[in-house]
Amino acid sequence: MLLVSLSNPAYKKYEGKRMSEVIQGIGGDPLDALFKVLEENGGSVPTVYFHHDEKDMQYALAQPFVSIGSDGSAIATEGPTAEGHPHPRYFGTFPRVLGKYVREEKVLQVEDAVRKMTSANAAKLHLWDRGLLRPGMWADVTVFDPKTVADNATYEKPQQYPGGVEFVIVNGVVVIDGGKHTGARPGGILYGRG
Repeated sequence: MLLVSLSNPAYKKYEGKRMSEVIQGIGGDPLDALFKVLEENGGSVPTVYFHHDEKDMQYALAQPFVSIGSDGSAIATEGPTAEGHPHPRYFGTFPRVLGKYVREEKVLQVEDAVRKMTSANAAKLHLWDRGLLRPGMWADVTVFDPKTVADNATYEKPQQYPGGVEFVIVNGVVVIDGGKHTGARPGGILYGRG
């Protein structure tokens, strides 16, 4: 367990630390330490769990019915949404798949990875005007270099943008231009099933 964020200022020093380190810092019985952290942080501590291995990940990705997504929130490298120590997936889910599992490990072909990240997810959520490049659909496009796309986020330094992503267009508006953010924020909340 790696602690993402803690609401109690006295516990901020433990953000980005594993629970084993927190237990050592607090001392005493490990279970008592866990409940103390929960109690003194409003009963909830966002945490990263390490519950599957690389073999499991590769097996899942290779299944034709598995789509690829992230349950990360919209955060930044600075400002109020940069607080805490998030999971690296917030910044690197899709570039990791393209760099590691497509280019390096060859678990997927690039076309199948892109389908799993776009139209497969949109269809699951019944967002019929997203996920494909067709007339009448929203223009959400990411242009990446398949030879260099890679995640840079780590568990130690999670708030790092990926490499190899040249352009991002959201709702027809350029947001990343030549690897640099334009300041545009044309996105919005999408409501689907769930």
